Amino acid sequence: MSISAESPADDIISEINMTPLVDVMLVLLIIFMITMPVLTQSVLVELPQASAEPATAQPDSIAISVLRDGTVLWDSELVTAAQLQQRLRQVAAQPQQASLQLMADKAVQYQHVLTVMALAQQLGIGQLGFVTEPASVVASQH
Repeated sequence: MSISAESPADDIISEINMTPLVDVMLVLLIIFMITMPVLTQSVLVELPQASAEPATAQPDSIAISVLRDGTVLWDSELVTAAQLQQRLRQVAAQPQQASLQLMADKAVQYQHVLTVMALAQQLGIGQLGFVTEPASVVASQH
């Protein structure tokens, strides 16, 4: 049996076989998909207890309630528009401003809530939060 120089077995294959490359890429993709959630989970660390108080004490929050008829309560105390402006001015003058927690009745006219918000903004109060009920609590009440 003679082997000729022009047999098909001696030809050089000039094409790249893509199947092993695709297989490797799919395996790498699956490995990354499995390991990424593990890497992003936080590690539970039991922190030591400190006996010293923090250096900067955070001011308490102030609850401002707007009732259905538009009356305003400052920490459960009825205030007039002038008293509200004076108290907000005092909060704005503090170096560490207390955060305002605005609680408005769902039936109140938007104008009354907007008045309190605009007054706080004009006086330079930066922390104003809205207090709402979670949807599960609202749904269980109906």
